Amino acid sequence: METMKQYIDDAEAALLHTYNRYQIVWDKGDGMYMYDIEGKKYLDFVAGIAVFALGYNNKAYNDALKAQIDKVIHTSNYYYNIPAIEAAKKLKRISQMDRVFFTNSGAEAVEGALKAAKKYAYLRDGSTDHEIIAMNHSFHGRTMGALSVTGNPHYREAFEPLIGGVKFADFNDFDSVKAQVTSKTCAIIMETVQGEGGIYPADEKFLKNVRELCDKNDILLILDEIQCGMGRTGYMYAWQKYGVKPDIMTTAKAVGCGVPVGAFMMTEKVAAQSLTSGDHGTTYGGNPLACAAVSKVIDLFEEMDILNNVKQTGDYLYKKLDALAAKCPAVKAHRGIGLIQGLEFDKSVGGIILSAIDKGLLLINAGANIIRFIPPLIATKENVDDMLAILEESINEN
Repeated sequence: METMKQYIDDAEAALLHTYNRYQIVWDKGDGMYMYDIEGKKYLDFVAGIAVFALGYNNKAYNDALKAQIDKVIHTSNYYYNIPAIEAAKKLKRISQMDRVFFTNSGAEAVEGALKAAKKYAYLRDGSTDHEIIAMNHSFHGRTMGALSVTGNPHYREAFEPLIGGVKFADFNDFDSVKAQVTSKTCAIIMETVQGEGGIYPADEKFLKNVRELCDKNDILLILDEIQCGMGRTGYMYAWQKYGVKPDIMTTAKAVGCGVPVGAFMMTEKVAAQSLTSGDHGTTYGGNPLACAAVSKVIDLFEEMDILNNVKQTGDYLYKKLDALAAKCPAVKAHRGIGLIQGLEFDKSVGGIILSAIDKGLLLINAGANIIRFIPPLIATKENVDDMLAILEESINEN
């Protein structure tokens, strides 16, 4: 067997260098832990970037995928398949939306949401010069449409011109949003909890004001729940905490718990007046394997009472991080909800994360000076205590 260094050297010689990866080659995962090819064990507070909600090596999940592999993996959308029908019905129920379109990723879900909003406005008035309002510091993906509404100029600059008619407002600043609205505005898009931008939950009043603004002007509200959705806030989707329902919503990451799958969903009103046959498509989206994963994930969320665990463990994590922030001068702020939280430091957190990895704890950042806590949703209070012991040690070393 090759050594860790040999595998990494092989990867660097073969893969396009678009990631600055940590120097680890994974072998397997189990529960809350990952194991590298040398057998070292790591407590995981990253979950594949908020993906592996059920933890690693969940037998019921694995068995459902194995059973579907033995039946059929792919059929195309020229036909119906039972896993897609079952997954769509379950997704409708937990999301409270009316229509589902399965994608292969979160970025693709955002692309579809933008197309639906533009088609809705086009059918309403026949114009093609509509505008979209997005938020500064947002992140919606790397494809051209998703990148166009991502509120970080650094990500966009090299790839311009992107899609036109996008304006940026400040998240949680209603006056800023209102100032960007014109007669051409067709949609407002935002994350219900900003993830990559620094773990900023929406203010309830802000979200309700934006919803009212959209209703008054026939503007569609698109909520991106790719990272903060699927139980991460203690609600199946974060907007349900606020009672502010979107017209269009995106989901991915934990909806498949490791299988590449996402979806955009919409109300019946939008579905009846937007995308129709021939307007949008995907070869792999909604294939039986991906949808078998979605279907089983939703079942297991309910069987394992995941939402209740997130609320309890999330509250415990919040108190513990608050206590750490109070005694650590380098910590400037603590934000978040459920199991999506962040600590903002007065310096880069790269050294802290590397120290933690060395001690067997996986953490990631959200921006240069924020540590993001997005563990599997099965995390316990004991896992939080173990994480904090290593984190505090790592902070003291840096």
